[in-house]
Amino acid sequence: MDDLQNDVDERSHLTESNKFEMLVFRLGQAADAGHSELYGMNVFKIREIVRMSPVTAIADSLPHMLGVVNLRGEMIPVIDLPSLVGCIPETGLNTLIVTEFARSTQAFAVEEVEDIVRLEWSDVLSAEGCVAGTSITSFARLDGNVPHTRLAQVLDVEAIVCPMAPDDGLSDVDTGHLGIGLNLHPDAVILAADDSLLARRLIEQALETLGIPVVMTKTGKEAWERLNALADAAEAEGQTVRDKVALVLSDLEMPEMDGFTLTRLIKKSQRFNAIPVVIHSSLSGAANEELVKRTGADAYVAKFAANELGATIRTVVRPLS
Repeated sequence: MDDLQNDVDERSHLTESNKFEMLVFRLGQAADAGHSELYGMNVFKIREIVRMSPVTAIADSLPHMLGVVNLRGEMIPVIDLPSLVGCIPETGLNTLIVTEFARSTQAFAVEEVEDIVRLEWSDVLSAEGCVAGTSITSFARLDGNVPHTRLAQVLDVEAIVCPMAPDDGLSDVDTGHLGIGLNLHPDAVILAADDSLLARRLIEQALETLGIPVVMTKTGKEAWERLNALADAAEAEGQTVRDKVALVLSDLEMPEMDGFTLTRLIKKSQRFNAIPVVIHSSLSGAANEELVKRTGADAYVAKFAANELGATIRTVVRPLS
């Protein structure tokens, strides 16, 4: 219990200032660049880092899946990360990054771990429109906003792992009652924020299936700006902000402004604090869920459990009287 409390306290200290820690690593020489690039992953997702262990291949496995590794009696799937992003390791696959998120455990094989750096989310910029594909969400300026700063490509681990999962959480969505009877204001929407293109698609599909209108944004900063714009529009029309926004659904890890900061801004604002906030994140584990409670969020839902998301929305959204 003391370890959990210390973990929560340390993470609280970071998130209160819109900061986080990133593991920086190398995957080898990029085929289109001719040199070794830096990649990054939020430390919140990482359970441990270990030396490469013998991997048992699995027949008919998915592309880029090396097999499974036996780590202290636990069988963990291993993903060949260099192969997936198109890199060739110069010295081989030497390290396993064991991660826990979306209530699952997996290991990523990489060439070498470089460093752990502490960054502000304002130094992480969206990669959308800059790179093809969906494996990179953003670029992190490792030395801050200075000339010639080192850049790390931040991986969209959700987009990497989700296609390898047996179910996307949408096939068994209960449309019989979850989205019906909420009795929202005709103009009301759910304002959602997520930097992952795949996650945004899944959120839109789930809420559309549940019959709930949604406005999607890519960062906490964009969501905050959109929320203020919707509030201004409501006031101009003689309405309240709750007539325009029924709920805010936010990821935690996002460029420019994270979900912790977005939630605190909403809950500390007299203009917005009546709006329910649901954290929808792949960051799982007791420490992260306890930290979500500390920010003032009304609920936490792990990705991508559509039925759980729908049930949570029904719980926290107050219908019109």
